[in-house]
Amino acid sequence: MDEQQVSGALGAPVEGVPVPAGSVPGAGSVSLGATAPLDAGHSVAAASGPGGVAVATKPAVRRGLAFGAAGGALALGLLAGGATGGLIVAAQASTDTDNAAASTVEGAAYEPPSAEVPSFAPPSWGSTPSTSDQAAASAASADQQVGVVTITTTLGYQNASAAGTGMVLTANGLVLTNNHVIEGSTSIEVTIESTGASYVATVVGTDASSDVALLQLEGASGLAAVSLDDDSGAAVGDAVTAVGNAEGGGDLLAAVGSVTALDQTMTASTDGSSAETLSGLIEFSAAVVPGDSGGPVFDDEGEVIGMTTAASSSTVDTVAFAIDIEDALVIANQIQSGVASDTVTIGYPAFLGISLGSDGSVAGVLEGTPAASSGLVAGDVITAVDGVSVSSALSLSDLLAAYSPGDTVTLTWTVGTSGASTSAPVTLIAGPAD
Repeated sequence: MDEQQVSGALGAPVEGVPVPAGSVPGAGSVSLGATAPLDAGHSVAAASGPGGVAVATKPAVRRGLAFGAAGGALALGLLAGGATGGLIVAAQASTDTDNAAASTVEGAAYEPPSAEVPSFAPPSWGSTPSTSDQAAASAASADQQVGVVTITTTLGYQNASAAGTGMVLTANGLVLTNNHVIEGSTSIEVTIESTGASYVATVVGTDASSDVALLQLEGASGLAAVSLDDDSGAAVGDAVTAVGNAEGGGDLLAAVGSVTALDQTMTASTDGSSAETLSGLIEFSAAVVPGDSGGPVFDDEGEVIGMTTAASSSTVDTVAFAIDIEDALVIANQIQSGVASDTVTIGYPAFLGISLGSDGSVAGVLEGTPAASSGLVAGDVITAVDGVSVSSALSLSDLLAAYSPGDTVTLTWTVGTSGASTSAPVTLIAGPAD
């Protein structure tokens, strides 16, 4: 198994997770009780689940936008700008209470940007050199658009937005996409490109370590789903076509290519964050670009064999990577069944709304969050949650992970300006998508 370095990827697929009986995609009618990877199937049912909890304790890996200047690597979820509409990694803090640079946000998949984070897109990001032999992407055909959606997200706490691609799995609106496409979002809009119909989407669940997310379109019915591979999967040399929301433009483009390797491991690091890994990937050569993340990779029969997730443009031709659709469906089954784990969050995480400095003190408080309402300010130090002592940022993370949105906890903290101890009840809210 080869391992490759690609900026902007993380995690590893879950293998054979046992889940209760139900009906998310599988070969024909594979039940949710199956523990083996799902054979490519054709139909699945609706899903729902309670809110989970996520607390960032290290810089979040961001694949919404990775600049090609350092090594030429990029990630495929296009991160679009906030008020100015420019392309940005993450908006700078908009108010004094949001000032939390170089710190960790508690209860959110949000990493405040440092002053060094660029706020522009490089001149030719996502493009391959002019000497490339790869065919340029062209408009997707009517058949290729069936079941493929464009995704636009609002990242409310970052004053930014993002765009990517997804796949309809069920007639009532279950959509599969990459976690990094919707990570940090506070609202999600999904458009069925074959019909033009748009829906508000909610997060059924996520697995950041495997870069898989499952969405539910509100009020959807009678939707056409993508056709999932039902035979032998991918083989080296197979012709493939990646379809996606190229550059976040809202139009589906198709990039043709071929499978170059199987069972690949890709190690990624974005903006200097800790390297993380996706394995079991399909490597293919095609002119995929930012915005294609979460979109289908079709075989020559028009069936989905993988989900585009990342690429490197450091070579003449773009080397792209896709999560095997069988691996993605195993995780989707677990999410749909409501089975949380160390890596799977069901629903939205509970959200406190603070950032922590390297010394464990509160570095910033986000406006409109429970932390702001409680009276916490920068410089305070949280010492207990519901009477349980907090000894570090990690212990605070672990304690908050036991709660769901709507839960009320009692926070105890030391006031930074006076050294006095105080406490207050705080009702956690649903945070951005994990």
